[in-house]
Amino acid sequence: MEYFTWNADPVLVSFAGLTIHWYGALFATAILAGLQLMKGIFKQEQVNTELLDSLLMYCVFGIIIGARLAHCFFYDPEYYLSNPLKILAVWEGGLASHGGGLGVILSVYLFQRKFKVGFIWLLDRLAIATALFGFFVRVANFVNSEIIGHQTDVKWAVIFERIDLVPRHPAQLYEAFSYISIFALLYCLYRFTNIKQYTGALLGLFLCLVFTARFLIEFVKVKQAAYNSDIWINTGQALSIPFFICGAVLLIRAFTTNKNR
Repeated sequence: MEYFTWNADPVLVSFAGLTIHWYGALFATAILAGLQLMKGIFKQEQVNTELLDSLLMYCVFGIIIGARLAHCFFYDPEYYLSNPLKILAVWEGGLASHGGGLGVILSVYLFQRKFKVGFIWLLDRLAIATALFGFFVRVANFVNSEIIGHQTDVKWAVIFERIDLVPRHPAQLYEAFSYISIFALLYCLYRFTNIKQYTGALLGLFLCLVFTARFLIEFVKVKQAAYNSDIWINTGQALSIPFFICGAVLLIRAFTTNKNR
């Protein structure tokens, strides 16, 4: 069987000593797309859009710091505890989405304390932008031949030539398609239903859907953690469970006790 072969150069453009990588370009695109989306939401709900510049800075720092620390201490703690300065070497790669999620939540908490914006109200709307953000990041992982899947003989398998000549599940694209679908669902619910009247509903649905998808896709991913676990689920799946539970609790509360009048 002929399989699709992928061997993209991770460098998008290199000119006069300036090098721009695909990952950086797509990461920046994700941030700008999310910013434009939030600007539209703020305008529609008559919230001061000038707050978005500060919110963007809080969220970017929260994502990067949270994702880096989670990668270091959940996926390869022995190495980074032995080489603590390497924790700062973000350019070498290594960002964990679970930590990025926690980083955003903490940064939004700090933001709302300073600017007096509803905490869950803001997270509900950021959930839509975050699903879109996740799509771009996983496409970037595909371009870089990162987060590859297990060997398979399915007809849509991909050979990541920079890794080996084995046909594999394109796990990055599975996640990318999941996240763009979740984004479309959340955005349509926000625009065309009254779900935003139920505080925490959008965030809860986001957490349940994203981390269900993440849990299931982990079954076809090559192990990311640098250590072996005695349990049957991997690190990514174990970290997904608390997020899913939080999402379920938010959904139940939203539709039983938490409707905005």
